[in-house]
Amino acid sequence: MIEKIALLTDSACDLPKEFIERFCIKVLPLSVIYPDKIYQDRITIEPQEVYDRMPDEIPTTSMPTPHEITSILEEIRNEGFTHVLAVHLSSGLSGTYEAVRMVAQEFEDLVINVFDTRTLSIATGWMVLEAARDIASGLSFQKIMDNLHQIQPRVKVYYVLETLEYLRRGGRIGAVAAMLGQFLHLKPIISVNQEGKYFTYAKARGRQKSIEKLAEIVEKAVQRGPIKLAVMHGGAREEFQRLLEKLQHLPNIKELIASDISPALGVHTGPGLLGVCVVEQT
Repeated sequence: MIEKIALLTDSACDLPKEFIERFCIKVLPLSVIYPDKIYQDRITIEPQEVYDRMPDEIPTTSMPTPHEITSILEEIRNEGFTHVLAVHLSSGLSGTYEAVRMVAQEFEDLVINVFDTRTLSIATGWMVLEAARDIASGLSFQKIMDNLHQIQPRVKVYYVLETLEYLRRGGRIGAVAAMLGQFLHLKPIISVNQEGKYFTYAKARGRQKSIEKLAEIVEKAVQRGPIKLAVMHGGAREEFQRLLEKLQHLPNIKELIASDISPALGVHTGPGLLGVCVVEQT
């Protein structure tokens, strides 16, 4: 049987639009919910709109509905695809992976593999992009899956926030919370563990030191060998530009993505996020 493979992800992958369009990647939008209106992530609302309404208005978010998942899988089937690779943000941070997995069971005429990246944002995005390139190269469905499993442990994301308040409100603070009351003057550098949940990777005294620590993580990574790098922000454009200028000329960077995080993720971080994602190359 000839494999015609569709690639599906969610809007929290933060992959720039140019890649989504170039590789015809299907995207399930998360929802940003205000009392008066529900917005579709990156379709009917942009990140800055969320930050502009903070702190007076703090929306909630929700994963794609079973109806939305069913609709996109039906669309994929109607376009003649035989296989679907669905690559989603961490099941430890969102119900999206589980929801897609449940709906996928109803499509017996499609071969659907739902992959839990156990991370989020551009760290998920890098895995989506690698899979897209593998599909474009004509690799088999099984080989693409094998490659995803191989890249997963090599993708690391780190970020700093202006305040932990929005993460706390969203109930997603997990292992980061342990250091809150004790070290209020310290800024955590947050990462995602092997279970796909947030934890405090390091601590720095104050905002500027925390940003320097992000840069240091990348500087150490390029000393070990070649990497792919993403630099991201959420409502922190000026600091983002300075960080990008500092990092983009480092040696051993094979590819660089610079972008912002989706509105749905911005709801949980608030303005002031800076992040880096390092993909070690073998």
